[in-house]
Amino acid sequence: MMPKLAEREALLQQAQGLRAKGQVADALAVLARIEAAEPRFSRLHQERGQCHVLRRDAAAAVQSLEEAVRLNPTLPASWDMLAQLYRMCGDAPRADAAARRLAVLRQLPVEIVAASSLHADGDWDKAEAILRDYLRGQGNNAGALRLLARIRLDRDDPAGAERLLRAALDLAPDWHEARLDYAMALLQQQKHQHARDEAVRLLAHGPANRDYRKQYAAACVGLGDHAAVVDIYTGLLAETPPTGPEAAELRLWRANALKAEGRTQDAIAEYRAAIAAGDEGAGGVAWFSLANLKTYRFTDDEIDRMRRAEAGAEIPAMERVYLAFALGKALEDRGDHAAAWRCYERGNALRRRLGRYRPEVAEACVARQAGVLTPDFFAARAGWGLADPAPIFVVGMPRSGSTLIEQILATHPQVEGTHELTEIGRYAAEICGADPDCELPVEPEALARLTERQARALGERFLAETQVYRRAGRPFFIDKMPNNFWHVGLIHLMLPRATIIDVRRAPMACCVGNLKQLFGTTNQEFAYGIDDVARHYRAYLGRMRHWDAVLPGRVLRVHHEDVVADLEGNVRRLLAHAGLPFDPACLAFHENPRSVRTPSSEQVRRPIDAAAIDQWRAYARWLEPLERALGPALTTYRT
Repeated sequence: MMPKLAEREALLQQAQGLRAKGQVADALAVLARIEAAEPRFSRLHQERGQCHVLRRDAAAAVQSLEEAVRLNPTLPASWDMLAQLYRMCGDAPRADAAARRLAVLRQLPVEIVAASSLHADGDWDKAEAILRDYLRGQGNNAGALRLLARIRLDRDDPAGAERLLRAALDLAPDWHEARLDYAMALLQQQKHQHARDEAVRLLAHGPANRDYRKQYAAACVGLGDHAAVVDIYTGLLAETPPTGPEAAELRLWRANALKAEGRTQDAIAEYRAAIAAGDEGAGGVAWFSLANLKTYRFTDDEIDRMRRAEAGAEIPAMERVYLAFALGKALEDRGDHAAAWRCYERGNALRRRLGRYRPEVAEACVARQAGVLTPDFFAARAGWGLADPAPIFVVGMPRSGSTLIEQILATHPQVEGTHELTEIGRYAAEICGADPDCELPVEPEALARLTERQARALGERFLAETQVYRRAGRPFFIDKMPNNFWHVGLIHLMLPRATIIDVRRAPMACCVGNLKQLFGTTNQEFAYGIDDVARHYRAYLGRMRHWDAVLPGRVLRVHHEDVVADLEGNVRRLLAHAGLPFDPACLAFHENPRSVRTPSSEQVRRPIDAAAIDQWRAYARWLEPLERALGPALTTYRT
């Protein structure tokens, strides 16, 4: 048990002991201490209800017990006391309802009720141990499997949850709540098509169900079907009170879809509506989303509101992170780079504390792969894989200009842009395992165990699984997942004729761009500290030099600064490498109306701005530590 849980249990036992001695006031004081740290701990509210029963304060007892079962519906003692108190107060309907809830719980296995209660209170270790013992002794039980799966989801193990939920649905195929959990587990693994299929199945049973509609919309987002998402959220909003957390969340999601569709002004209006729908001091994600448009300019009043919100004592840590990055962008746009840098520093420091990134893992990955994936390794496997030229992989560091290259290529009539696909990373994890903190391969030696047949099967699987993203029917398509630079060797084994393009930006500009960017909650964890981002950039250079050595000429390197200086020359070079004829439409990439989901979405909808190359210099006075950390990379990055 974690020390925090142990302390909580000890205090609860202390309060129970004081109540047993009749020292109710002292017991309530101990419960207040627990509540200050963990207000959602259901059993403290149950114990408080029992204290109020001893004090003969029925109204206070009911209030406490109702809060207990709201947080944790699997508390038989609370339902029992509520049934008695409601009946004593003359509220027969509520008494009967509480008695029915108690009867249902008493029909369930004691182990499942106990584990459900522990799970609701965050005691996952005990809950999981009880469930596994029960399943070993009693065999499969759909309820136990589903609850165990929910614990695996809480522990960021969606693959484990998927296996358990599939087993539960084999036992109870019409259990819709379990199927919804199954769809969520699929979605968390970026299995968007399968997740949408499950949502469609659920909607067939409950077309008006809000949770099913939200799940379907989330899967559509993953598939890039943003137009459908806009309509779904419009419908949900029409059925939702105009203010409150749900309205704010739905408006935020609708705004994100509008942004991806290029409907910028509509997205801005919706982000503002999301802020207005929430509580004052909240809305950090929406404020940041406005800043992340890169083109929005905040008013004085909006900056003041963000400052007040960030200074709030009670806001969650991630809310504070979002606000710090939003303020940084707002102040940067006003030329107050000193204040902006302080905001970025605050946001980065807090975000880094919330993450688990370890730079030495990336560096070790470089060293391990170099020892396995040698020239002889690839020579012995020449001709392996599926010889299909359709995929174009755009790799590199984030904030390197890769979205620009994607947009240029996706403007060619033979090329379709998708987005940052996750399939290659998932295959690497299946074959080599993945570090739990940074998701990089832990056993590159496993690639040596792949057979020629398996390599070809992986290529076929990639084309099959990515077909859902290819709606235009064009012969070529782009996977713009930057982190695929780790997996160039695997890509080559699977798809020896695929195009691979490494987009590189000068180290200072690239690293500062990362330090100023807040990524998704689990993406690019290296980006929140000067030393981390510098070490990651160096590891990236090392990885790409290795691919150049073992697979000469396999990867085309494109420098962002060169593209800005000579657009047409570099477009011709890109297209030639991909085996495509030159098309002048690629020079007008900013007129392409396709959906774009990355932070650069608004920037690639405008012509190239050469002035952006040196924007990082506005922060030069704070960047000496970054220069030191980058070391030789400052001058060798072009080699």
